[in-house]
Amino acid sequence: MTERVRGYPAFGKGARRTRSWWGRAWLQAFEDTTLDQTVVRQGRKWANAGLVGTITAGPGRLAATVADNDDAFHATVSLPVFTDAEWDRFLAQVAVKAGYLAALLDRELPRELVEAADDVGVPLLPGIGDLDPDCTCPGWDTPCRHAAALCHQVAWLLDADPWLVLLVRGRTQDEVVAGARPRIRGVPAAEAFAAVAGELPESPTGPDPVALPDLEPVPGLDVEVLALLVADAAAKARDVLATGEWPSYDDRRDRIRLAATVPELAGRLGADPRAVAAWRQAGPAGLAAFEDAWTPSKAEASRAAGAWHRAELPEAAVTRNRWTVADRQLRHARDGRWFGYVRRDGGWWPAGPPHRDPGTVFADL
Repeated sequence: MTERVRGYPAFGKGARRTRSWWGRAWLQAFEDTTLDQTVVRQGRKWANAGLVGTITAGPGRLAATVADNDDAFHATVSLPVFTDAEWDRFLAQVAVKAGYLAALLDRELPRELVEAADDVGVPLLPGIGDLDPDCTCPGWDTPCRHAAALCHQVAWLLDADPWLVLLVRGRTQDEVVAGARPRIRGVPAAEAFAAVAGELPESPTGPDPVALPDLEPVPGLDVEVLALLVADAAAKARDVLATGEWPSYDDRRDRIRLAATVPELAGRLGADPRAVAAWRQAGPAGLAAFEDAWTPSKAEASRAAGAWHRAELPEAAVTRNRWTVADRQLRHARDGRWFGYVRRDGGWWPAGPPHRDPGTVFADL
């Protein structure tokens, strides 16, 4: 037999039921082909009796010899083969989700795949009128009990191997796998590493300080504290609207945040003024750049060096993620942005907004 024609050993005697949803869909299509349910029942009886011989399957056709008393008849069931254009549309659907091909290789037929194929005009499973049974017996019934027995046993085969319906539609398992996988395209690692990333939109900088509401004095109420609470609630609400998440900070960071967003509180909270400036520079990301000295990977360090040299900046002393030129320093953050710092009063102070281009940040210092 050729690769596109397969033989399936005969089933032995014994009652069986179709288990898979796609096997039942096959039987339903057959039952919809005939108006005589007696033929369907006789076919099930012949199938359970083990009277169907080896089943041969190939594009567009299934066939078997079916015994009947002292005679034997050749039954066939035909199903339209997909055109090349239909196969292209079907394989494109297989390639949409890697799980589809994985399921088929595990001998499962995903409903979603069948529905997706239907949507592009490629019905994988037969519908009403798609199955065309035939037999060499002299009976007048169409389909006859011999073709019905064949259809029942094909449903059993489909339970174990949904690739059978693809074979009857015109292609083998190897052909389907080869046709689907090229559409799952990737980029070689070397090419991805060498690619220059496109410009990304700028991340937001730190929020502006919240203005305190002007409240009239009220006996028994500290309106100054109330104004601070109102301002803090407004700042948190702005963060929730911007990020979709309720901000959660430990006590130290919350003091820094309050000092940055409500300047009137800075003297009371005892927060490091440089940390407060970092928060004003870019919010939590600015504070992370101030506090987080991290060691970039080789790939990250290479990209950072490339960006530095493309900007034609002076030679820098590099320590971990910090690039220092005299009294100016740029800190390369984990999100790819550069944060500017200037040295004064014996320490490094945040200066200017962050940017993904180190040249832009350096020029603002």
